[in-house]
Amino acid sequence: MNQEAEDIQQEQQAVSYHALTGRQQKQRLTELAIVFLRLGTIAFGGPAAHIAMMDNEVVNRRQWISREKLLDLLGITNLIPGPNSTELAIHIGYERAGWRGLLVAGSCFILPAMLIVWVLAAIYARYQTVPQVEWLLYGIKPVIIAIVLQALWNLGKKAAKDLPTIIAGVAAIAAYFAGLNEILVLILLGSAVMLVKNWQTRRHINGAFLFPISGILAQVGSTAAVTSVSWISVFVFFFKIGCVLYGSGYVLLAFLQRDLVERNHWLTSQQLLDAVAIGQFTPGPVFTTATFIGYLLAGNAGAITGTIGIFLPAFVLILIVNPWVPKLRQSRWASGFLDGVNAVSLGFMAAVTYTLGQAALVDWVTILLAILSAIAVFRFKINSAWLVLAGGFIGLVSHII
Repeated sequence: MNQEAEDIQQEQQAVSYHALTGRQQKQRLTELAIVFLRLGTIAFGGPAAHIAMMDNEVVNRRQWISREKLLDLLGITNLIPGPNSTELAIHIGYERAGWRGLLVAGSCFILPAMLIVWVLAAIYARYQTVPQVEWLLYGIKPVIIAIVLQALWNLGKKAAKDLPTIIAGVAAIAAYFAGLNEILVLILLGSAVMLVKNWQTRRHINGAFLFPISGILAQVGSTAAVTSVSWISVFVFFFKIGCVLYGSGYVLLAFLQRDLVERNHWLTSQQLLDAVAIGQFTPGPVFTTATFIGYLLAGNAGAITGTIGIFLPAFVLILIVNPWVPKLRQSRWASGFLDGVNAVSLGFMAAVTYTLGQAALVDWVTILLAILSAIAVFRFKINSAWLVLAGGFIGLVSHII
């Protein structure tokens, strides 16, 4: 009976959103909201950790999409500007419930972090200090390493499908540590895998079809100076950054340092570092740094418009790009390119995990916590939410003792 119920549930999961009844559509949107609100609340550790949690939640536990599909979506997010893990959440929402799901999943993933950062910004504006939460991260970071390792193992089995993709993944790790441009590496290695896989066919490459987002890649540039600090100016400033910014929160720091501190003199370097620190130790997207800065520049209206500004391009780009994913897979050339991009993305994720591990595993307590967490996720399949909460509790206990 349990197997029969499971089969029925899987059939329902595969049904298109538009084929559902009104009540079923509402139920699916509610489920999306609950899942991504929870992920947004516990998703510490940066994009690699966020992706790992989404893999566990939507592929392992709920079987909303296949792991191959998740890899394709992840590969696409690496080719467009914006926060990768947030864009992956938006992609998943679109796959599950069209444009409504896109809005629900993305907004719910962003909302918890935005609210937390908003409150911290208000405290900071009054006391000019960042709350100390090292004890929280002390216990959570080792748990995150185990969660990311599980995702790397699961995703890697799908991404490393042959010798060209394996070589591309290893080359991506080397390129990451060599400090090479990530977008350039993605395109070059993806193209190399595509050429190797299709060498014997000698077909003509349709560049316009292969890179439907090449015009987007060409948008990278510098943001213009803003003449006054109003909530409209805050929105325009962060919207432009959202349109052109590739990479991690550290890349965001470089953008903001140049424009906010050096060019416009809106913030001091210390205020900017505090803003990025808030984005790093709170759950969810690091780009909620925009919420913090927006509040400092234009109060509550600035917090809202700064957040909307930096994330809005991601919603628009996913709405445009997502329908291309199945079409890319139908082309031998485009499919080979996407296989290469997927392998490179996993290579980058492995390199980031190594870096995270150096910062997280600092003593025997954290090493033991990472090992126990790995056993919990690999052997007993314990939900990552409980592990994160347990890690935070252990960090609190160690701080008190």
